[in-house]
Amino acid sequence: MTGKKTISLEFFPPREEAARLKLADAAEKLVVRQPAYVSVTYGAGGSTRSGTADAVRLMKSLGCDTAPHLSCMGSSVADLMEILDTYKADGIRRIVALRGDLPSGMGRYPGEIHYANELVALIREHSGDWFHIEVAAYPETHPQADSTAKDLEYFVQKVKAGANGAITQYFFNVDAYFDFIDRAQAQGVDIPIVPGIMPITNLTQLSRFSNMCGAEIPRWLEGRLADFGDDKASLRAFGADFVASMAQRLLDQGAPGLHFYTLNNAEATLAVWDQLSLD
Repeated sequence: MTGKKTISLEFFPPREEAARLKLADAAEKLVVRQPAYVSVTYGAGGSTRSGTADAVRLMKSLGCDTAPHLSCMGSSVADLMEILDTYKADGIRRIVALRGDLPSGMGRYPGEIHYANELVALIREHSGDWFHIEVAAYPETHPQADSTAKDLEYFVQKVKAGANGAITQYFFNVDAYFDFIDRAQAQGVDIPIVPGIMPITNLTQLSRFSNMCGAEIPRWLEGRLADFGDDKASLRAFGADFVASMAQRLLDQGAPGLHFYTLNNAEATLAVWDQLSLD
């Protein structure tokens, strides 16, 4: 692939005032780097709907092209169309369309539509080409997928339903990403598939996230991180160097850009970003 590589960023909506201040501070430090766009997550079953909308307004006020996440799990078609109409009226041109997680205590597959490909189709039917739609991809296979082949099949369905691009779950195995790209292209997929990048700042947190989403932490890497013990500064420095090296390899071998899962932490993201050559 040719041309300048793009950087995009993910933030999550805060629930408390201190967290809102942290989000605003992180966003201000990061958006001056002029990312291609920023995305804002959406809680299980729409549990952060108002917070997502508030965070989207913050990002727009900073001059960012902003992509709200939208999940169909637990939402009615009428609710989803109302959200789409609101975003369209606000001039939002990007959406990250996801199945979403089951809200705690809710039965299996609530709502009127249950899968991301159905959500993409709904957005296209309701809003035409107004929205640029990003979907999720899983180089190491979605943890709930029946098989790697089935997971790829579901991804292809999302693309055929009208997705413009994809963002991967984070990973620490570059070969897994390029294997996924090869298999997707063999199925006729030609949209950009941008690798998701998770900065490393805390092993306990990283292990918890990885267990939930099915991202493998290589044994050697987990061991190296564990060796730092309570030396947080050294762990973060090593983590930034490792993730930057991995990210540069992805870019050099053809990835169209990078999508940082910032966790509303500007310093950790910049520690990686500052080491990259993006041309």
